[in-house]
Formats: sequence, structure tokens, C-alpha cells
Amino acid sequence: MKKPRTGVTGSPFLVDIGIHVDRIADANVHPFNVPAIARGLPLRLGSSVTMLVGENGAGKSSLLEAIAWACGFNSRGGDRDRSFAEDADGYALGRTLQLGWRQRVSDGFFLRAETFHQWIDYMESVGARFSQYGDKSLHLRSHGEAFLALFEGRFEDGVYLLDEPEAALSPERQLSFLALLYQMDRLRNAQFIIATHSPILLCYPGASVLKVDDDGIHPIDARQCEHVRLTRDFLNAPERYFRHLFAEGED
Repeated sequence: MKKPRTGVTGSPFLVDIGIHVDRIADANVHPFNVPAIARGLPLRLGSSVTMLVGENGAGKSSLLEAIAWACGFNSRGGDRDRSFAEDADGYALGRTLQLGWRQRVSDGFFLRAETFHQWIDYMESVGARFSQYGDKSLHLRSHGEAFLALFEGRFEDGVYLLDEPEAALSPERQLSFLALLYQMDRLRNAQFIIATHSPILLCYPGASVLKVDDDGIHPIDARQCEHVRLTRDFLNAPERYFRHLFAEGED
């Protein structure tokens, strides 16, 4: 049985994300010209679970990759066991970030759904053992099963950055993920920053939800997120959306 967390429940390790303006070579190039990044920093984190929500291209993944780089994780996915390079994803923004810690930690992981299997390939190439995953290669599991096995077997104390984890998970598995997240949040000294489009994940109780858009990065009630409202309204009356979406195909 895991012992309850010794820190303050809901208290994050990483509390401030600022930027060294003098380290920006050209503010007119990506990612510095992304409105959310140009206007959204500095940023204050107030809870152990933070959700980043916004449209594609809003800057969620760019910011998460940069935080991963600044934390010392491999910004293509992984932990501190894989070194990051100056040409790695997140380097340009990551080297300008100023991270403020309540308590500095080195443990953690950066999960990118799109490069998850590359991380597994790397782990197998260096002879990593899979004992914490049931002594079974993660490649022998479905994408969703592998992700949940990673979460259960690898995640303990530390800072965890997850980029669109729902890409690997069915709605039912997203609920399973929320149950695991709750256990981690209650029983471990862990902090999560999650970029997501999932209405299910956004509604995690107690999470701080930050909307990433052209106005910057600002708090929002999960129930007021467009992702949640649109999904709810569509499921309540899909025919209304079909009439609008398919109208152009009619004579």
C-alpha cells in the first residue's frame, strides 16, 4: 500500500513559468510569435494537476515541450536518462524559460503520444527491463494498454508532462486514466501538466484548467471550455450539427 503524500495536497512543485526576454534572438519567429506564448508568460501554477486546453496551433505542445526541455527531460519524450540536445524540440523556447519551484525535483517524465513508440524502441535498444510493466514489452500491448502500463509502472513522485494522452485512449480507458491520476494525485508527491482536447480529462475534479489562445493563457472553468460545451451540445442534438455541416452538399 502506497503511503499518503507528505506534501500539501494539491500543492505543485513547479509554481512559476517565466521567460528571459534577453535570451530571445528573434521575437518574430516561431514559437515566440505564437500569441499565447508572447502574451501568456509569466504563468502561475496553483494546483498539482493543470490542464492546458486550446485549438490546434495555439501553442500548448510548444509550451509543454519547452517546459520538458527546461526540466532536463528529453523534449521528444522520456526522462532525464535521455539527454536533450540544442536542436531538440523545445530548445528555442526552453532555453529562455525561467522555472520557479516550491521544491525542486528531478524525477518525472514527458509523454508525447506521437513519439511514445520511439521511446519504447529506445528503451528496448538499451536493454531496459520491463519488470515494472509486468515483464512484458510495451510493444506487445495496444497503444492504450501500453500507456496505462507506463503510467502505473513508471510514474511515482515528480513532475509529469503529458501531451494529448487521450490520443491513445478510448473513452472508457480515459476514465481508467482518471482513476489512476486520482490515485497518483492523492497518494504520491506528483504534479501533472497535461495538454488535452478531451472533455473527459478536462473535467478532472480539482484540476486547474488554463485556456491557451490568442489572448494568452488564462484560467477557465472546465464546463465553459468550448471542447466540453461543443461535445455536450453535439451529443444532445447531433442532427442540428449535421444540418449545418452537410448543407453545402445539397442542391
